[in-house]
Amino acid sequence: MQTFGSVEDAFKWFLTNIYPSLSPDRKKGRLKTAWRDYTYGLGISEKRMRDILSEFGKVDVKILVTFTPD
Repeated sequence: MQTFGSVEDAFKWFLTNIYPSLSPDRKKGRLKTAWRDYTYGLGISEKRMRDILSEFGKVDVKILVTFTPD
């Protein structure tokens, strides 16, 4: 299990550690487009990153908001 501070951090880790080892057939289509969009800063939504991560494992996103009034 890996823990990340954001979905983007998890996606970056995925692109560095998992994506290169995938077969060329897996790197086609929407996965290749997502890699290109992220790598070249063309824009990729958090939802699209989560959807791709979900194809390769379980993704559990939790948000913690702490508010302390003055």
